Amino acid sequence: MFFTRKKRLVLFFLAAFVILTGCNNKKSSLEKMYETLENVAAKEKVFEEQQEPLVTLEKKEKGLYDQIIGLGMKEYDEIVKLSDEALDLAAQRQEHMEKETKSIKESEKEFKKIADFKEQLDEPSLKKLANELYDIMMKRYQAHDVLNTAYTEALKNDQQLYEMFKNKNLQLEDLEGQVVKLNDSYKKVFEANESFNKLTEQYNDKKLTFYKKAELIKK
Repeated sequence: MFFTRKKRLVLFFLAAFVILTGCNNKKSSLEKMYETLENVAAKEKVFEEQQEPLVTLEKKEKGLYDQIIGLGMKEYDEIVKLSDEALDLAAQRQEHMEKETKSIKESEKEFKKIADFKEQLDEPSLKKLANELYDIMMKRYQAHDVLNTAYTEALKNDQQLYEMFKNKNLQLEDLEGQVVKLNDSYKKVFEANESFNKLTEQYNDKKLTFYKKAELIKK
């Protein structure tokens, strides 16, 4: 149960007017880079669409968790009912995370086209910025891999906890151990999410700097 959204890529629509005013039949490497970078951001639309539902589901699940731990074993039937509801929410979260990851993978596939285009740039300072942009984005994709792994593990721990709640013979020691395990897993999720968001901010800033240096948008 996490509640923190992941930052999105920024689209720079105004750049389109500047770059397309001088286009001809043969696109330059710079034009190809621009189009690809904006396509990359567009391909993460599905990723963006998962953020609000994920946070909503996490909050609902947290509410159910709070209700469960506030009940005694005399209310076992209610505990089972709430645990099943929480398991359903966890399954929904997993579906959203899978959609998010698919969107990021499609973005990465598109972004890798930049590798060839950036090497064809003539201006050294522009090529340097393009290389920095590329390195940041590849680190961002790696960071999402880490985040996805951590989130998936945390989800499994959530599901194990709800199944434990349904066990009439659950030992307090086992419950405490699972809660510690769960807290550790979400700590990893938080750290991975912070890293991903930081790299997303760096990428957006570097892309804007690149566009300005290339005079794709006004400074």
